Parts: sequence; structure tokens; C-alpha cells
Amino acid sequence: MSNYKQRIIDNLLARKLRGKGAVLIQGAKWCGKTTTAEQMAKSILYMDDPQKKAQNIRMAEMNMHRLLAGETPRLIDEWQLAPQIWDAIRFEVDHREALGQFILTGSATPADKSKISHSGTGRFAWLTMRPMSLFESGDSTGEVSLGQLFENSETVDGYTDHELCDIAFFICRGGWPRAISLDKDIALDQARDYVDAVTDSDISRADNVNRDPEAARRIMRSYARHQGAQASIGTIQADMKAGGAFDISDKTINSYINALKQIFVIEDMPAWNPNLRSKTAIRTSDTRYFVDPSIATAVLGIGPNDLMNDLNTMGLMFETMCVRDLRIFADVLDGNVYHFRDKNGLECDAVVHLRNGKYGLIEIKLGGETLINEGAKTLTSLASKIDTDKMKAPAFKMILTATGNYAYRREDGILVVPSSCLKD
Repeated sequence: MSNYKQRIIDNLLARKLRGKGAVLIQGAKWCGKTTTAEQMAKSILYMDDPQKKAQNIRMAEMNMHRLLAGETPRLIDEWQLAPQIWDAIRFEVDHREALGQFILTGSATPADKSKISHSGTGRFAWLTMRPMSLFESGDSTGEVSLGQLFENSETVDGYTDHELCDIAFFICRGGWPRAISLDKDIALDQARDYVDAVTDSDISRADNVNRDPEAARRIMRSYARHQGAQASIGTIQADMKAGGAFDISDKTINSYINALKQIFVIEDMPAWNPNLRSKTAIRTSDTRYFVDPSIATAVLGIGPNDLMNDLNTMGLMFETMCVRDLRIFADVLDGNVYHFRDKNGLECDAVVHLRNGKYGLIEIKLGGETLINEGAKTLTSLASKIDTDKMKAPAFKMILTATGNYAYRREDGILVVPSSCLKD
């Protein structure tokens, strides 16, 4: 496809196909899973083709071999519509004794898991795809490589001409491939349309449970207000009940949240558990995040101008955007993103921890000297508590900012990097 925008996951997909018989790409609707898979596939089965959907599902029961026949890698798009495809592909992979046979894509986990008998271990690789990072959408210069910082953080250099108003727009537009090339007002519509689709139909299709669109919208609004926080179900429940607006049980809220996770709308962040010099208790609650900041702004009904007039809210949404990008970069670096908080309130927004044991500590701030100094104090404090006899010292300490044109290294060794300079 001549107008295809390169995705960071492309190389990772190619690598996984060289090592496994099948690769599953999962992620939110509209994030580009099918388009990315199409670039590598030699034959394609679209399970949800309106003209063939019923036939495809029926054929999965009657003649699975026919569905799987084709030049490889063969793409099975929206495979979860016929969950028995999973076991059939596992069987084919075993008997073909060849790598790179199938690519599966799906925007939800199967509602009926009873038709899946095998885990797929050893035959499948799993990839999670998210909406585009600023680097993928062309809104980051990419002069600062996260991967290179793990090798050498002594020098850092980068420049961006994006202003705060540009960042506000990127937050509200999100990383939806469909929105990237559209005029600004139309681009902003994409996230709103996405939220409508989620609340009106997708959340019910996740597990075939009929759910109230208004309840879904209110839960998502509460989730949006608690981006970057360890809000409990009780907190979300109280938020919804405020002013007598909506009375809903914690069990029901959990059901809605789990459904949103099944369709990859929500992606909470687990806690980091390092070796510390002291016995300080570490908070283990997940941090609340949508997979893209535009979901939060759309469900709250706010746009770029609203963010510019409410910098506290913008700070929360900016954090969600940075977490999205860090997750995308961490995946290709063979790492994960965590948060840290201890019982005394010491908190670090993001820790990128690689499988080889290297890690970087990251604070996320809109910018300005005061906030940058606050972030530096947090990073210095956390680094001093880590027991470096039991684990490595951090490879780098970094503050990601929305404002400021330059990436630089402070005298204390802490890096200050505009988010629109960063890449994998």
C-alpha cells in the first residue's frame, strides 16, 4: 500500500513470524492492526466481510481446512468471530512444521472461550498494537531514541517547534491512523465517533452481554477523570453517584470495566516492585489509563481549547499520551512500562523496565522550571532508595515535557526531553 505509514510494530511482527508458526495482533478497533498485517500477508480472509461473514462462520464449523488454505503468511482478520480457528491453526502449525504460517488480528478477545482448548504456547506469538505514537504519526522529530538512552544517556540532543497548543491538539486527536491526515476539526471527530461506537455497541459485543450505553458512558467519564490515578472501584462508584446522578453496584462497574479491557479500550498500568534499601511498603494497585488520551477527552466532551484553559486536566491527559507512546516503544525494546508509588507518597509516573534488567525512571510534566524541578526531585529521591547491590542503577532518569523546544541534560544528570522529540 503506497500510502501506508510505517509502524513501529512492523519489524517486531516480521521478527515474530520468523520464530513462530502464527502471530496474534490484538488491540483496539481502528488502531491499524489489519492494515499493518496486510503489508506482510500473502493471502487474506476477512471474517467480518458483510457479504461473507455468515458463510465464514458456518464454514468454520463445517470445513475449517478451506478457510486456512492459501499462500502464507495467511491473514485471518477478526478471527475471534469463530474462536475454534485458534485450535485449528495450532493443529496446522504443528503438522506443517513451518514458521510464519498465519497472522491473526482481533479487536476483542473471543466472547465464547469454550471452543478454545489449547493455549497456543510454542506455536503463537502475541503482539499488542495501540494507536500511533507521536513518532509514528509524524509529530515527533525522533531525535531522542529511548533505546539508545539505555545504552548511553550521557548526551542527549533534540529540537521541536511544537507549542503547547499543538500538544493539546495531538492529545484530543489521538493516534488513530484514520485521523492523522484529516483536517483538524474532522480529525477530532474520529475519537468522538469511536466513543459512540464503544458505548452504543462494542461494549455489549465484548462478551455478548447487553449493557446500558449511558452507564457505559458515565463509567468511561469517571475513568477519564481518574487518568494516571490508582482509583478504586469504590471511588469510581462514588464519582458516578455524586449528585444522585447514577446508582450502580461495584459488581456492575467491574463488569463494564472488564468488557472495556476485552476490547482494548482500557489498559491499566501495573505497579513496579524494585529492591529498595528500606522496608517501605509499595502500593500495588494498577494505575488507570485509556489506551489513547483522545478517548478520555472525547468522553468528557472537551477539546484542545478546553485543555489550554485547564492545565491540570491537560497534565493528566498528557500523561496518558506519553504512557501510550512509552508502551509502544517498550514493546519493541522487549520491555514493559510500570508505575511506582510507596506508602509515603513517593511516586514515579513511569518506569520502562527491559527484560535484560535495565530500566529508566521517567516523570511526565507539562513543563516549566517549577514542574521540571519537582520531577527531578522525585527521580533523585527514588533513585537513592534503590538497593543497587541487588539490582542495577537506573540507566537514565528523564522528564518528558509538553513545553520547551530542546532536549538537554541537566547538571544533575537528569534528562529533559519534549515528548515530540522521542522515538523508540
